[in-house]
Amino acid sequence: MSDLSILFPGQGSQEPGMGRELAEEWSVAMDMWKFAESESGLPLREIYWQGSPADMAKTDALQPALTVVNLSLWQYLKDSLKPVATAGHSLGEFASLGASGILSINDTIKAVSLRGKLMSQVGNPDHGMAAVLKLAQSDVEEAVEIARSESGKELRVANYNSPAQYVISGEKAAIDAAGAVVKDKKGRAIPLPVSGAFHSPLIQEAADEFATYLEKMDWNIPAFPVYFNATATPEKNPAEIKKIMCAQMTSSVRWIEIIANQYEAGVKTFFELGPKGVLTKLLAANLKGKEYEGKGIGNLEQAHEFK
Repeated sequence: MSDLSILFPGQGSQEPGMGRELAEEWSVAMDMWKFAESESGLPLREIYWQGSPADMAKTDALQPALTVVNLSLWQYLKDSLKPVATAGHSLGEFASLGASGILSINDTIKAVSLRGKLMSQVGNPDHGMAAVLKLAQSDVEEAVEIARSESGKELRVANYNSPAQYVISGEKAAIDAAGAVVKDKKGRAIPLPVSGAFHSPLIQEAADEFATYLEKMDWNIPAFPVYFNATATPEKNPAEIKKIMCAQMTSSVRWIEIIANQYEAGVKTFFELGPKGVLTKLLAANLKGKEYEGKGIGNLEQAHEFK
């Protein structure tokens, strides 16, 4: 397909048993699970194939495990896919790096294993995130500015997911203040079950340590364009890509712009490789009134149907 983009989901797309059937049928996928377990030091198959939802939600396990699922699906289907673009949402951006060859598959798994550990260590009871629904982007941004001014605390829009869904991240005093403004504007603010203020300056220390690690990795020219979270545009230069990714952990996820920019560049077909089809569902709001095809491929049966 000459108009195809591959989308990779991030944290929140995990589900019980994810990736198990593919790994048990295909040794390449199983080897990726084993490598991720070695890098993370965690029993990932036990957690995601037999564990509890609470264990599956832990950042240090989730990041390598979900990346393995995303990249297993890509590796299994890549000979049948001819994408002209890719993008990944937050954590999912690393699967885009692996799929496009910017990083090797093994280096991608190494990177997300460290990323998960670092982000799991920045937990702070005074920090958090909240989803904001039923408000326009301008109203959400205004609520953030009012809350920052009134509380004197850090707050930003962390995720621009769709015209109907945003995520704010910062200190809880500011999140509470923003929630009151959102309610006055007839919107909804829903606290998220996370341990830190991700995609904000409040995790800069972890981001700096991660950037030091990324600086030492081998970065390559992408085989096809990757649209980056921080810029919403593609970049070919490996040195520039490295800079973008070194800032990714504290940058906002500009998903609305990414989908719009890909569509304007000629993408009309979107395949999401990963559990649940979260990004596929967001397409309806992001491409309202436009013609497109969106398909989620998240398990072995769906992969067989496509292949």
